[in-house]
Amino acid sequence: MNPANVRVKSALAEKSIPCEITYLEHDTRTSAQAAETLGCSTSQIAKSLIFATADGEAVLAVTSGGNRVRTDLLAAVIGKSIGKANADFVRQKTGFVIGGVAPVGIAGPIQTVFDQDLFAHEVVWAAAGTPNTLFPISISDLYTLAGDRIYDFTEPLA
Repeated sequence: MNPANVRVKSALAEKSIPCEITYLEHDTRTSAQAAETLGCSTSQIAKSLIFATADGEAVLAVTSGGNRVRTDLLAAVIGKSIGKANADFVRQKTGFVIGGVAPVGIAGPIQTVFDQDLFAHEVVWAAAGTPNTLFPISISDLYTLAGDRIYDFTEPLA
C-alpha cells in the first residue's frame, strides 16, 4: 500500500470510520473518469481541489464532480484572492499529488470549504491519496472529518 493511502486509512481509522480503498488499474484524475469506472454519477465524486492564496496559504475546496469552482465566489468566501496551485505547492501543503488529493490525511492544517451540492448524496467517493485509488464515505462523515464551511461557490460543468 502506498504511504499516501496509509495516511488516508489511518486518518479514517482514528475516527472509527471504516475505509475500503478501491484500487484501479488506471488513473482517474478526472471526476468523469472516476464515475465511469465506479459506475456512479459524476456528482457523487468528491473532488479535492487545492488553491493558493496570495500570501501562500492553501485552501481545500471539496466539490461535487459535476461542478466547477468559481474562483471569484471562492475568494469571496475565504476573504482573500486565490489562484491555481502548482504541483509542488499541492504536494508541499497536502502531502498528496494532483489527481490524488484526499480530503482527509492532509499533511497539515488547511482551510476547507465544502460545495453544498455534495449533500445531495448519502455516499460520495473521494480520492484516497493517489490518482488510482478512491474510497466511499458518507457525506456526513466526510464533512465531520474535513469540513469547515458549506457554501455555494461552484457552477455546473457545461
